[in-house]
Amino acid sequence: MSGPRIDPSLYRERDVVPIRRALLSVSDKTGLLELGRALADAGVEIVSTGSTAAQLLEAGVPVTEVAAVTGFPESLDGRVKTLHPSVHGGLLADLRLEDHERQLDDLGIRPFELAIVNLYPFAQTVAAGAPAGEVIEQIDIGGPAMVRAAAKNHANVAIVVSPDGYGEIRDALASGGTTLEQRRRLAAAAFAHTAAYDRQVADWMAGETGQADRVLRVEATLSAPLRYGENSHQRAALYTFAEGRGIAQAEQLSGKEMSYNNYVDADAAVRAAYDFERPAVAIIKHANPCGIAVASAKAVDPIASAHIRAHECDPVSAFGGVIAANRTVTLGMAEQVADVFTEVLVAPDFEDDALAVLRRKKNLRILRLPADYRREIREFRQISGGVLLQTADSFDQGVNSAQSDSSAWRLVSGEEVDAATRADLEFAWRACRAVKSNAILLADAGASVGVGMGQVNRVDSCHLAVNRAGARAQGAVAASDAFFPFADGLDVLLQAGVRAVVQPGGSVRDDEVIEAARRAGVPMYFTGERHFYH
Repeated sequence: MSGPRIDPSLYRERDVVPIRRALLSVSDKTGLLELGRALADAGVEIVSTGSTAAQLLEAGVPVTEVAAVTGFPESLDGRVKTLHPSVHGGLLADLRLEDHERQLDDLGIRPFELAIVNLYPFAQTVAAGAPAGEVIEQIDIGGPAMVRAAAKNHANVAIVVSPDGYGEIRDALASGGTTLEQRRRLAAAAFAHTAAYDRQVADWMAGETGQADRVLRVEATLSAPLRYGENSHQRAALYTFAEGRGIAQAEQLSGKEMSYNNYVDADAAVRAAYDFERPAVAIIKHANPCGIAVASAKAVDPIASAHIRAHECDPVSAFGGVIAANRTVTLGMAEQVADVFTEVLVAPDFEDDALAVLRRKKNLRILRLPADYRREIREFRQISGGVLLQTADSFDQGVNSAQSDSSAWRLVSGEEVDAATRADLEFAWRACRAVKSNAILLADAGASVGVGMGQVNRVDSCHLAVNRAGARAQGAVAASDAFFPFADGLDVLLQAGVRAVVQPGGSVRDDEVIEAARRAGVPMYFTGERHFYH
């Protein structure tokens, strides 16, 4: 079945459409009275429904109730109000056609030039945990019908679905009407609005019928075009999730515009720093840590302490890096950062004096995280022809979270370690999660001293970590994100003088690896879980 076919030569051009009659039916009453008064003052007849009409009338705004237009009262507890030819004829009549204009006259229907409609709060009702019966009543029927009718007929009718659009309607009243370009843009937003609403309903129904996992829907809104992607010949843009509270929603306080790579590294840095409850700083280069540390126990300025200790892990690599802190940046930390070329600094907040120091670095991008920052609980990765989905690897509380302390670890060689060594092992295990696999991290006193990352075999990662640590490897602890398949990688660490090791275990050659640690007299713990990060 197809729609009607009309000879294009019959259309009359219509750009600016004066607003003489408006239909108002909104659940979100924000700005309603101000808009109603503006319409009334401009001589616009307002037709309205239910609580919208009641609120306008109470405020002294003249309103024609829908029942007076349709000749039928609202019925079935409000389920039927606007589903009537007198409403939809006025919304759908294409007045570019003389025949439509004649039919309206014959039927005694007056056209609308404006519809202000938004829909029942379905998503909010679901989020509030309402029972199914209440949720069902928030499935809007008449609202979407009116929105779609007006949007289809945007040649003649302006449709507004959000209070954000009320300002331009007031401007249109003053300028003589809405333009075709404006109505076309509003129509596009309206169709997106009803599509999103229908998706919310469909997703809820899928959950109610045990089919929630059958379809994956990801919706994001363009936030900003980026100059380019990972390389200058690649196009890129930032899109944000409506409920997102992460690096994409961070407020930029100073510096050059963010790049694609800046966002990737900043997200990795925040992810690493926020793995710790104590004041912590992570310095990232190409999505890998070149230093992670928590504050020393007796530090007067904890976040400055965490930063200088993270920087000391690998000062060469920290040049041109991205820094994240999980506490407010102090003047002390700012002065340290100002001495090193840094691309991005992101934190939950900044002291005024610290911000003044940092802003002197004109190219330094300074980002403030949302006050209610939270990481995503699921992760997507595109592959050719599809998308992979997984729950995020984190140390937060939850069913899919990693062990947050060492209570469940199993000692497989050596003697139980003292409290300081255990604390270092716990730190290394957390910090290791932020390192690309194969990952080896050496730590001492709550700070990384050597990192080996992204190698195709674990032995090379061990060599990298030891080489970067240099003399600091002696007496450090070591963490491995996955098991040692052979003893050779562990031997590199043992020969460098590490004092304790933590790793997942689970290799078919665990006995060989354990024996190597026993011969060296080095305590080694198995966590029973791994932290691959590709």
